Amino acid sequence: MRLAESVVLVTGSSGGIGSACAEALNSRGARVIVHGRDSARVNAVAADLGAKSVEADLREPGASEHVAAAARDVYGQVDAVVHCAGIGWLGPSAEMTPQTVADLIEVNLAAPVRITRELLGEMTSRGFGHVSFLASIAGWTGVNQEALYSATKSAVITFADTLRIELASSGVGVSVISPAAVRTPFFDRRGVPYDRTFPRPLEPERVAAAVVRSIEDDVAHQMIPRWLALAPAVRATMPGVFRQLNRRFGQRVRAV
Repeated sequence: MRLAESVVLVTGSSGGIGSACAEALNSRGARVIVHGRDSARVNAVAADLGAKSVEADLREPGASEHVAAAARDVYGQVDAVVHCAGIGWLGPSAEMTPQTVADLIEVNLAAPVRITRELLGEMTSRGFGHVSFLASIAGWTGVNQEALYSATKSAVITFADTLRIELASSGVGVSVISPAAVRTPFFDRRGVPYDRTFPRPLEPERVAAAVVRSIEDDVAHQMIPRWLALAPAVRATMPGVFRQLNRRFGQRVRAV
C-alpha cells in the first residue's frame, strides 16, 4: 500500500511505540491521525507532526466507536489503522481486580476489534486499505505472571491471521508485529518495571520501521528480533521443555 497521502489512524500514539509509528508514517507522507487519552500528550505529538488528533479513553463504553467515527470525520475516510494502544499487568491472576480484567480485555482486544469493524466496510468497498496490529512475543509463548495480557495478545494474533484470510481478495491488507520488550513507559504503567538483562529492550523506532514495512509491502507477520521465532517453535515441538524454561526464566514480580 502506498503511504503518501493516505490517511492513517494510529491508536495509542501519544507516546512510546505509537508515537514512533506516527512519526515514521508521517515521514513517509501519510496523513496521520494520532490518538490518546491524555489531552496534553496527544496534542503535543500532533503539533510536532502537523497531524490531526482524536482523544478518547478506550476503556470507556463507546470509546472505540467514537475514535473510528472521529478519525473518519477528519478527512472523510481512513485508509489504514495501526493498533498500538495497549495496557499491561504483572502479578498473580488471583490478585487482579475485576476492573483490571475488564480494562485489559477492552483495550488490548475488544478495542482493536471494534475499531477495525467500524472502518473495515469502507476499506473493502474501496478495495484499498490496511489494518496493522501490535501484538507481542507474549501472545505466542505466554509469559509467567502475565496470563491475561498474554491471552489478549494471542487473541489479537489469531484475529488478525484469520482476518487476513477473510480479506485475501479484497485489496485490504492485514499485518501483525510481535516484538520483544520495547523501551517505553509501558512497563512502569503496568506496575513493575522491566529489569531483565536479556533480551534487552528494543527501541520503539525499530518497531515503527517494521510497521511501515508491513503496510507498504503487506507483510503478514514480523517477529522482532527474528530469533524470537525460536520460542514458539520450541513451545510447539517440546511443550514440556518450554514450560520448564518459562517457569525458570519467565518474568517475575519484584517490589518497586
